[in-house]
Amino acid sequence: MKVFLDDERKAPEGWVRVRWPEEAIELLQNGQVEEISLDHDLGDDEHGTGYDVILWIEEAVALRNFKAPVISVHSANSSARQKMESGIIKIRKLSNK
Repeated sequence: MKVFLDDERKAPEGWVRVRWPEEAIELLQNGQVEEISLDHDLGDDEHGTGYDVILWIEEAVALRNFKAPVISVHSANSSARQKMESGIIKIRKLSNK
């Protein structure tokens, strides 16, 4: 399954669109996500951001031997994109241990 986290954009063909971080995390927990693309700003920062998904994956890889899917960022928020991409690098390093 390919998951597209975004509050405004339509998911590309063949992708499942979710709006909130907890929806993406629930799908990740089921272990069927091969690829995930994340937006950062989802219209309600109190409800969470795409970075929360990065943090969840990082913790799951570090503590629970979770196998991370392919992760990409499609956020237009440049500073958040950098933060998220740094998290992806950490996840890759943890996955290679």
